[in-house]
Amino acid sequence: MTQTLTAAPEKPAPVPASTGRAVRHGRAVPFFVVPFGILFVLFYLLPIGYAIVQSLYTVERTGTFGPAREVFGGLTQYERVFQDGAFWTSIGRVLVFGVVQVPVMLGLALLLALLLDSGLVKGRRFFRLAFFVPYAVPGVIAAIMWGFLYSPNLSPLKPVTSAIDFLSADLVLWAMANVVTWVYVGYNMLIIYSALLAIPAEVYEAARLDGAGPWRIAWSIKIPLVMPAIVLTTVFSIIGTLQLLAEPQVFRSFSSAVSSTYTPNLTVYSTSSIPNFNLAAAFSVVLALTTFVLSFVFLRITQRRGDA
Repeated sequence: MTQTLTAAPEKPAPVPASTGRAVRHGRAVPFFVVPFGILFVLFYLLPIGYAIVQSLYTVERTGTFGPAREVFGGLTQYERVFQDGAFWTSIGRVLVFGVVQVPVMLGLALLLALLLDSGLVKGRRFFRLAFFVPYAVPGVIAAIMWGFLYSPNLSPLKPVTSAIDFLSADLVLWAMANVVTWVYVGYNMLIIYSALLAIPAEVYEAARLDGAGPWRIAWSIKIPLVMPAIVLTTVFSIIGTLQLLAEPQVFRSFSSAVSSTYTPNLTVYSTSSIPNFNLAAAFSVVLALTTFVLSFVFLRITQRRGDA
């Protein structure tokens, strides 16, 4: 007679008692969220709302020298914005600027990031800091410095500036593009380089086992994996291009080709200096909407390509 032995059922592991930490963490959330919310409302939402409200008013005077008073004008200021040819010309100018300057800047940033990540460059810390140093220079100071370098009478490179007038109407836009590129290449390089450092080393090891060389790894692995960082820097660059102000404002002192309406932001600044704050607010709202639409369209296009 055989006897079947059955194993005794295992007792379930005891469930640790709740310590209540989740409740305490939940109560701590408002202490981190509320300060951000207050600052977000005060310095982001309220200024936007104030600009929209101001754009709906116009200034009227009783007689030629009568006191000025603000009255509700509806969309009167926006009609003036859409009829202002100089404003839309300035938007077209910065769009051309962005189509050329942004790919060049981000291409250089990507190249420098790949070089730092390749292991071929010695002294990575030094070069990483050296590439980033121009971003630490304030935009106005950088524009003044390059303005002196471009000026034929002040530049130490007189043979070059005498042969090529960088401040002429045909070249001054690209002279400013060079300043923006010099300042922001290092900033964008650090963003892309940080994304490269986040790629697991096992991915590179598997590619080398499959026979991929450095060029193949960079093209087929590194660039596709850092594409979200490139998209992020492109969005930042689109926003920055439409907000171009410091460089054209400084270059007005060096070149007569730069007018008070050379860029959209310079148009807003010049209009508010008249002063005509209501029209300047309408310019700002339209410019903000244009920036939002372009950034949103770019993100949608990149998302569709990523999903394809």
